Amino acid sequence: MNAPHPPKVAGIDPAVPTPAHTVAPTPPAPGAAPSPDSALPVTSAPAPGTLLQDRLAAWVSDLTTLHELTERLSRTNALEPALEELLRAGSALVGARRGLVVLEPGDGLGPRTTIGLGLGRADLGHMETVPPGSLPYGTLLDQGPGAGAEIVHADLLAEDGLDPRHREVAARLGYAASYALPLSTESAGRLGAAVWLYDEPAEPDEHRRHLVGLYVRHAAEHLARLVEVERTRASMTTITEELLPSRLPRVAGVQLAARHRTGPRGGGDWYDALPLPDAALGLSVGSVTGSGPSAVAAMGRLRASLRAYAVMEGEDPVAVLSDLELLLRLTEPARSATALFAYCEPVLRKITLAGAGHSPPLLIGERRTEFAETSVSAPLGMLACWEAPSVEIQAEAGETLLLYTDGLLHRTGDPMDRAFARLHAAAASVPRTLRRDPGAVADHVLRTVLPDGMDTADSGEDVVLLAARFD
Repeated sequence: MNAPHPPKVAGIDPAVPTPAHTVAPTPPAPGAAPSPDSALPVTSAPAPGTLLQDRLAAWVSDLTTLHELTERLSRTNALEPALEELLRAGSALVGARRGLVVLEPGDGLGPRTTIGLGLGRADLGHMETVPPGSLPYGTLLDQGPGAGAEIVHADLLAEDGLDPRHREVAARLGYAASYALPLSTESAGRLGAAVWLYDEPAEPDEHRRHLVGLYVRHAAEHLARLVEVERTRASMTTITEELLPSRLPRVAGVQLAARHRTGPRGGGDWYDALPLPDAALGLSVGSVTGSGPSAVAAMGRLRASLRAYAVMEGEDPVAVLSDLELLLRLTEPARSATALFAYCEPVLRKITLAGAGHSPPLLIGERRTEFAETSVSAPLGMLACWEAPSVEIQAEAGETLLLYTDGLLHRTGDPMDRAFARLHAAAASVPRTLRRDPGAVADHVLRTVLPDGMDTADSGEDVVLLAARFD
């Protein structure tokens, strides 16, 4: 076992700037002779205002540092970036190179995650093999609201009673000391813990502990708000997914695939595929205005009503949308919606469709990629009486009908004409090897239109794609 190392004060590479003024050394008492071993000259007492100036300069420096760090944290609007910023700022304040933050709300409602600074997934996996109570942040996850304890391991290798597995992992990852703080608020309770790791025996001094304590208290309040936002988003996504088809039906002569992503505020976009009498198939996509729980609820009501109308008179898409428009005006007078309904006869590869203020579907095949232009019409609920003629499309074997909502176009950030051009180009570029699979067609279109993905696109819009490939 290695010999004990005297703990050092953290801060070999300080990130908190040292004030320009320093406190002068304390002069010897009057009449006292200087030490014979001292080579330093005897200095006179500082001017009366020097100590105050030095103290004020130090306070200003600390406040400036905390202001800059908290401003950076406040600009984060999602949990992962906020946790990463917390680790970086805390690392600068305590003088550590690596660390990790464990998000584990005490109420058990999630979300739960672990993010490392200078630690890979494998490193975090090694730390998870340590018994929970022996981790560097150990008991912090058992404490309740307002927990103010810290856990300091100034020299892990020389510490008596350290769990053997913890010692083994510390040696494997190359850290010799740790400093951990709880993340908690009075209102939200325990959120998790943050821990910073030192490459050699060390611990932050009182000044650094004070600064990081102030910062972490502010960070915990910010994280508590982001946790609530994340929970709301997850709830909205779950509710929306439950209101949409859990699986698509199997109908002879056609293959179906759908892609859907709910926006961060919860939107009212839907899709549906419904087997109808005489081996027919009804396809619909639509979008209710607004966002949040009320829009999601309205979407569920409209989708359910459209299914009923489709069963009764699906062969006439205009009648289906006319009934839906009347229902909307009577039950949702403050809302409007766009919708598209297609009555498909897979054996004949015949499609009859009507749209209400909705973007036209795409027909993708070997010899053509074109929009199936529906007649121009207003959204549902915008006119006293809605009606527009239907159009008929004759699909060829192997062609795919792609229905989508406007959210796909809006997420591009382009003007609508450019967004339509991008969508058409994406559909035309589907490789031949993928055209037999409607899911692969939808994925290719998504990757091409939204190269950054549905999650990272800078938009709150829902995204819906419904692809039907005719045999």
